Amino acid sequence: LRGGAFKPRTSPYSFQGLGLEGLKYLARAREETGMMIVSEALDANSAELVAEYADIVQIGARNMQNYPLLRRVGQLGRPVLLKRGMAATIEEFLLAAEYILAEGNPDVILCERGVRSFATHTRNLLDLAAIPVVQALSHLPIIADPSHGTGLRDKVTPMGRAAVAAGADGLMIEVHQDPPHAMSDGAQSLYPEQFREMMAQVQIIARAIGRDLAPPLVESPSS
Repeated sequence: LRGGAFKPRTSPYSFQGLGLEGLKYLARAREETGMMIVSEALDANSAELVAEYADIVQIGARNMQNYPLLRRVGQLGRPVLLKRGMAATIEEFLLAAEYILAEGNPDVILCERGVRSFATHTRNLLDLAAIPVVQALSHLPIIADPSHGTGLRDKVTPMGRAAVAAGADGLMIEVHQDPPHAMSDGAQSLYPEQFREMMAQVQIIARAIGRDLAPPLVESPSS
């Protein structure tokens, strides 16, 4: 379960997250659902705070080449979710992961979240070819983020299906009960019923290529 307590935003006037309060909300969600939680660190100070509360520390696209931060999260004893930079090559992506691995942390999850392009019909260009390329070059798992990769709710499900067909080890999907009133990224957030439908479709595709969802999707009583 991913939630951004610290949010790097393009505009300094956009919602920046709830900080420590947000981490406490995530910890409560873990207690109630049993799901591990993931949250992003922006710098060394927030990395230590995130590591204290979250099970996995995320390094976002804007910080993929923040080498001092990569070294620090490699020392915190938590798995790290590393997102590809907006203009990073695959080689740069993998070398960023090496900064974490070099500090003795073998638990790195890579995330393809789209790169910048000249096209304007989606927010980013979701590079699904990166999935088999990374799998051929690295032992690390790679997941896909079609929410940030497209920025559009109606494009998330088809690109999520495509990512699984391409061999992704997981998906990062944004979901919100009331997307039009979300504090951030509402335009790319699925409604809960859309998420359930997408997961059912993804299960079919995964089985067709000899894979399965693990662990099974479990909904909390309040959902």
